[in-house]
Amino acid sequence: MRDLTYPPVIVTAKTLFKLLGMRFQMSGTEHIPRSGGAVLAANHVGYVDFVFDGLAAQPSGRLVRFMAKKEAFEHPVSGPLMRSFHHISVDRENGEDSFRQAVDYARSGEIVGIFPEATISRSMEIKELKTGAVRIAAEAGVPLIPMVTWGTQLLKTKDHPSDLWGRGKTIALHVGEPLMVTGADPVAETEQLHAAMSALLDKAITEYPIAPEGQWWAPARHGGLAPTPEEAARLDAEEKAARAARRSAPEA
Repeated sequence: MRDLTYPPVIVTAKTLFKLLGMRFQMSGTEHIPRSGGAVLAANHVGYVDFVFDGLAAQPSGRLVRFMAKKEAFEHPVSGPLMRSFHHISVDRENGEDSFRQAVDYARSGEIVGIFPEATISRSMEIKELKTGAVRIAAEAGVPLIPMVTWGTQLLKTKDHPSDLWGRGKTIALHVGEPLMVTGADPVAETEQLHAAMSALLDKAITEYPIAPEGQWWAPARHGGLAPTPEEAARLDAEEKAARAARRSAPEA
């Protein structure tokens, strides 16, 4: 693939991060292969996760093709940029086309980035995972690499004010050992992925320079004030119902 915009945008982003005084904690980046396809499965705690997740592949000299909802591709500003980066548009109502494209990308040697939780985690824990990451990696015959991002929720996430230009933030990017999946039991292999991501999350929280106790952005299990997974599930359901009501309102 020809990448005319992706590399210079990365350079620009790194310069901006430096100007903003951002600090990065990274581990396990050597698990991202320098060549060949892979599926990079990351957690989802903020709206700008994908901006930072790709940095974990930079030490290996790789670019990540992220799977993202189709609305981002339909936007007049982000759409052309997303297409120029060769990211993959996902239609949640009909995901077969994006699944096939992701498999083709991985088979051809690309790294495909996916958020198997599908939506941002209000609890800041690893939510229940969809099986798509396992099925894509298995069908393409490539490694499935777990990853966790931490700190991006301080920039922009659900239910809290944004602080995109706040200086001095620390972003943590932790990559785990690749999982070789067969797809014979996608549910069981997805549970393995969940366990690996949960372990990385605990590592990220433990090593983060700000203690989680009493922080709105940290899981209740670690003493934070984020909703419990059960409370978060209720909020997600309410949000989904409200969105459905808005869609049906013009028809009424």
